[in-house]
Amino acid sequence: MTGTIIHHAIGLHLHQPPGNLRLLIDVNPGEAEEIVCCYERAVRYALRYRDVARLHIGFSGVLLEQLIDPDIVDRYRHLVDLPAMLDQYREAENIELIGMGYYHPIFPLIPRADWLEQLERGRAIMERVFGRVPQGFWPPEMAFTMDMIPALVQAGYDYVVVDGVHVRPEDGISDIFRPYVACQDGCCISVVPRDREVSNAQSNGIDLQWFQDEVRWRVTSSPRPRENRLVTTWSDGENGGWFRQRYEESGFFGHFFAPYMERCRTDDYPIKPVCLSHYLARIRPLPQARIQTGAWNVRSTSGEDLSQWSGSERQRQAVAEVKRLSGRYWDLCRSQPDAFRLASEAMFRARRLILEAETSCFLFWSDAWIPHLYARTASAEMALREVEARLEAGSAVASGGFDEASTPASVATLEDAAREAKSDSAEPRSGSDP
Repeated sequence: MTGTIIHHAIGLHLHQPPGNLRLLIDVNPGEAEEIVCCYERAVRYALRYRDVARLHIGFSGVLLEQLIDPDIVDRYRHLVDLPAMLDQYREAENIELIGMGYYHPIFPLIPRADWLEQLERGRAIMERVFGRVPQGFWPPEMAFTMDMIPALVQAGYDYVVVDGVHVRPEDGISDIFRPYVACQDGCCISVVPRDREVSNAQSNGIDLQWFQDEVRWRVTSSPRPRENRLVTTWSDGENGGWFRQRYEESGFFGHFFAPYMERCRTDDYPIKPVCLSHYLARIRPLPQARIQTGAWNVRSTSGEDLSQWSGSERQRQAVAEVKRLSGRYWDLCRSQPDAFRLASEAMFRARRLILEAETSCFLFWSDAWIPHLYARTASAEMALREVEARLEAGSAVASGGFDEASTPASVATLEDAAREAKSDSAEPRSGSDP
């Protein structure tokens, strides 16, 4: 290896779309077992090697919502004691918890007015479940734009992980083995570039000797081989046979992670796992960079654009429908101060459905999953119509001219549309990655 100490930030991304854990235990219990065991295995290995292991694990808010649901807890009890597992995460100081938007949205594609609520709800449920708030942020699908920075800072995040291919350093020298600072509209945040190539290996199958040799070569070939080097690898932690492998010795934790941690217990091992919050606190000041809008590479896409989620006309129409309903909700909030007083349940229902419709999985799987998005937008439309009917009724009562027969009757039609959208929905799959 080189004489330079190489610091390594390992990250795992965990997410299930709304209702998926309940669906899987009903229709595919074998897959449900594989997935929930991924969650338990990660914390078990982190605690086994607590002296040297440092892990970053991100939970979407909607996944945590499912993991603490009493019905889910009961139905998975024969597989994993979910409350005990979450307590282990709470107690594992060598796991740095990472935040995401609550419903795992593609932030560059959803209305900016919804950004802060997705961020704050995600942080709130993590604090509720784990007793601590995340300092770092993982953009769902690694979809990032510079315009997100003020919202991330306002929500309380200190750093964000982005795909390294999108980092544009101010000095013009591409170097993904160092953190940066990016600023937008007077707000600045630390940026950690993810190594795409080694992350892909982590996702699909990695051998310790290959990892050592690859990291050595990449660091030696980097623009600043004698400076502090940070290698950041990040992948889904629950998708693919490599992570779901029931025979642990053949999967990520048994075949790679455990031997890696054993080597880290030797004093002369030149790769050192780190927690990003601790590492970033020591490496100051950070060089400036701008981040090109993009995502990670999935399937045949490069991640240079967001075509995996908005490449087809049907996907773009679905994105536009969510934006339309979100705008209508915010118009009601601004123009109708009595909306929450007269129709609070319908307003809260509409809000939840709009945010839930922003789940990235509904767009990722394109035609197969877009009906799930429309099922929620149809129900959100119905809730907003109910709010408007209540406001109209309240206005009529106040003026003394209310007639029940004149109340808008479109709610029943929208109920039919919502039922039709649900009946067209395809069976969900796990996660949001192929």
